[in-house]
Order: sequence, then structure tokens, then C-alpha cells
Amino acid sequence: MKLKKGDKVKMLSGKDRGKTGKIVKIDIEKRKVAVEGLNIIKKHVRPRKQGEKGQRIEIPRLIDISNVTFVCPKCSSGTRIGYKLADNEGQKQRVCKKCKQAI
Repeated sequence: MKLKKGDKVKMLSGKDRGKTGKIVKIDIEKRKVAVEGLNIIKKHVRPRKQGEKGQRIEIPRLIDISNVTFVCPKCSSGTRIGYKLADNEGQKQRVCKKCKQAI
């Protein structure tokens, strides 16, 4: 999976199409991500203890990874992610497919 927690992404579909946010949670097996402030659902929670009040909690819901695109911090546009080998080390480095800059 090319996206990581903390990456800035743009929603491509759904009620929040066109909005951007940071990835909060990634589910690798289901290939889904949760984006901060987007695709919010309201969950009603019952009171657990005597005297406690019930409440509504807003939770970012998981969305399929194909419905978001990475936003490059250098060129600030929605783009794909590629990999290249670092010059002096044998490690892979993520690069923007549009501006060819390391992420």
C-alpha cells in the first residue's frame, strides 16, 4: 500500500468529494482508509453508568482506498505515487509522478 498514516489525500467520490484531509487510520487487509474530518458518521452511545448522559459521537468512517488520491506537498495537486531507489542507500523512496520530487 503506497499511502501512509499522516498523508494528505483528496476525496474522489462520496458526499465529501473534492475535500482534503489527513489519513487517520489504515486497514491494510480491507484496503480502506479513514480521513480526518471527512466521511463522518454520528454514533449514538447509551449511558453506561448511573447518572451519565447518552451522547452522539462523530467518527470518521472507513472509505475504499480507490476513492482517495494522494496530494503532493511540493506541487499541491492530486497525483499517483511511484518509487525509486535512493542514490547512496539501497532503500526505496516515494516520488510524485507529476513533479518527480521525493515525498
